[in-house]
Amino acid sequence: MNEHAKSKAEGLFARPGFMIRRLHQIYVSIYLQECEAYGTTPVQSSVLQVLLMRPGADQVSLAADIGIDRTTTSNVLSRLEARGLVRREATEKDRRIRRSYLTEAGQTLIIEMQDALERAHRRLIEPLPEEERRLFITQLHRLVEANNDVGRALLRNL
Repeated sequence: MNEHAKSKAEGLFARPGFMIRRLHQIYVSIYLQECEAYGTTPVQSSVLQVLLMRPGADQVSLAADIGIDRTTTSNVLSRLEARGLVRREATEKDRRIRRSYLTEAGQTLIIEMQDALERAHRRLIEPLPEEERRLFITQLHRLVEANNDVGRALLRNL
């Protein structure tokens, strides 16, 4: 490889987008290791977490709460509903709006998952010295907040 090509390739590892994508891949792998017994994806567990905190959220609100598009939200809810973890009900005022609720099984699952979720998050940032972990999260928040409006879907609660 010539020096110019080598320099370009090494530059890849200094690019935040590349490193963030790689870190996300690593997190998904850690998540699957820790949460394998629950048969969920990170996005599914995010939806379950929101519904635990805000029962009756509609699809648009759920999408904004976790920063995913409405179509993805609908697909995730359908899969969770098929597993008996979520139930959806049309509202009286507008039958097109459907509110989502955890079933008893869904509530039990997400509560039982809490330790595994914490382990996954802890494992991800464990290589950082303890005093740098909070700063890392603060910097991630700052980057997401500053760039939120250019994402495919807005994250509402920053």
